[in-house]
Amino acid sequence: MSWGWDYLPSEQHVTAGVPAGFLAAVEQRAAELVRAAEALYLDGTSYQGSGEPMRYLDVASGLIAYYVVPRLELVVVCQLTPPPTP
Repeated sequence: MSWGWDYLPSEQHVTAGVPAGFLAAVEQRAAELVRAAEALYLDGTSYQGSGEPMRYLDVASGLIAYYVVPRLELVVVCQLTPPPTP
């Protein structure tokens, strides 16, 4: 396996109505999260712990809710809160 990221339950559900600029920042940050998780869990498939809790990250004045699933070598983005529109 190799590390990656995905939306849950689906890209269409999570990204509905999100501005394109914010979405680009989210996808860039998700790729950074994958690289960090890959460095932290060198062999995620053999991970024996209970897993990580949901985390929140500020991105471009908005918010990402995500969690890391080491055994699947996957970063899961569950919710996006775009910045308020003026």
